Amino acid sequence: MPQISKRGSLMPSSPIRKLAPLSQAAKAQGVKVYHLNIGQPDLPTPEKGLEALRHVTRQTLEYSPSDGYLSLRQRMSGYYRRFGLEVSPEEIIVTTGGSEAILLSFMACLDPGDEVIMLEPGYANYISFAQTAGVEVRTVTSSIQDGFALPDIEAFEKVITPRTRAILLCNPSNPTGYVYSPEELQKIKDIVLKHNLFLFSDEVYREFVYNGEPYTSALSLDIDDHVVVIDSVSKRYSECGIRIGMVVTHNKTVHDTVMKYCQARLSPPLLGQIVAEASIDGVEDYLKACHAEYKARRDFFIDGLNRIPGVVSPLPQGAFYTVASLPVEDAEDFCRWCLTDFRLDGETVMMAPAAGFYRTPGLGKNQVRMAYVLKIEDLRRCLRILEEALKQYNSR
Repeated sequence: MPQISKRGSLMPSSPIRKLAPLSQAAKAQGVKVYHLNIGQPDLPTPEKGLEALRHVTRQTLEYSPSDGYLSLRQRMSGYYRRFGLEVSPEEIIVTTGGSEAILLSFMACLDPGDEVIMLEPGYANYISFAQTAGVEVRTVTSSIQDGFALPDIEAFEKVITPRTRAILLCNPSNPTGYVYSPEELQKIKDIVLKHNLFLFSDEVYREFVYNGEPYTSALSLDIDDHVVVIDSVSKRYSECGIRIGMVVTHNKTVHDTVMKYCQARLSPPLLGQIVAEASIDGVEDYLKACHAEYKARRDFFIDGLNRIPGVVSPLPQGAFYTVASLPVEDAEDFCRWCLTDFRLDGETVMMAPAAGFYRTPGLGKNQVRMAYVLKIEDLRRCLRILEEALKQYNSR
C-alpha cells in the first residue's frame, strides 16, 4: 500500500474535535452530551441574513469574483469605519472562513522553513495551518497565574532567530479570552518594527470585549505594511456554517499575493456571501443583545467554575472561552472518561484538553478549554456535572 505523506503524518489532530467519536458513541447510547469543547454559538443568526437566504432568486449559482463580491467588501469597509478604521473595499479579500484567511496569509508571506511566533496556549489550528504551509512555529508561553497576559517582551526576543518572519496574535484570544491592551500592542509593534516582521492579527472576536474599554485593532498601530488582519463573520453573527472570512491589509503586495492563491481556488462561497452581506448593517440591537448575553454567561460560568474545589479559571475579558485548570493529573484522560464512563442522570460534558493548545510538551496537561456558548440553564447543568465528575474521577 502506498504511504501517506510525512506532512500528513505530522499534522496534529484537533484537540477541539479529536474526542468527537467518543461523544458520538455516547449519544448513540442515549446520553445527552453538553458541548463545551467547541465555540459554536447557540444564539440565532440575524433574521436579515436568514431572509436573504430564503429569498435567493438566482437561476444559476455562479462563481463570484476571487476576492468576493464588491458589495460585500463595501459593507465590510463601512463596518470597519465604525471602529475608526479606514479600510477600502480593495484592501479586503473575502475567504472561505477565517481558516482560509490564515492559511493564505501564511502562504503569501512566509516560505517553507520560515518561523512564526505565537502565544501558547493558542488556537490549535494555527499549528495545523503552519504545518500545511511548511512554516515552523515558535512559542512564547503565557501563564494562567496572571490570566494569560502578554509575557515580557524579552520572552519574544529569546525565540527570535534569523528565520523569524512573523508574530501571530489572536485578540481577543481563543482559547483564553484575554484581550491585549493598547500598551501591550505597542510592545508588539516595537518588536515588529525592530525585527521587520509581519504581524498577523486574528480579530474575529472583536465584538465581544467585556472590560468596557474600546477595542484596539492592529490596523490602528500605524505599521500598515506589516499588518495582516484575519476576520470572520462566523462568531459575530452566529454564522459559522456559511464559511465567510476576510484577509484585510493595507500592504498591496501582500494583498496581490493572497489574490494569486484566491484565483487558484476560484471563489469564496456564493450563498455565504449573500447571507453575510445582509447581516452587516442595521443589526446594532442584535449585536448589543449578543454581547450582553455572552457577558452574562461568562460571569455566571466563571464564577461557578471557581466555586468547584480545585478548579481555577481566570476571568476572560473577551471572546467566549476560558482555559481552566482542573484538580487532575491528565485532563485528556479525564475528558475521555467523562465521555466513556461517567454519566449523571444520563448526561455528561465534552471539553477540549488544553494540552493541544500548547506547542511545548508537558504544558497544559491539567487544563481544559471550555466555551460558554450554551444558555445559562445548560451551563448550570454543566457545572453540576463537572463537579460530580471530578469527585468520582478522583475517588476511583
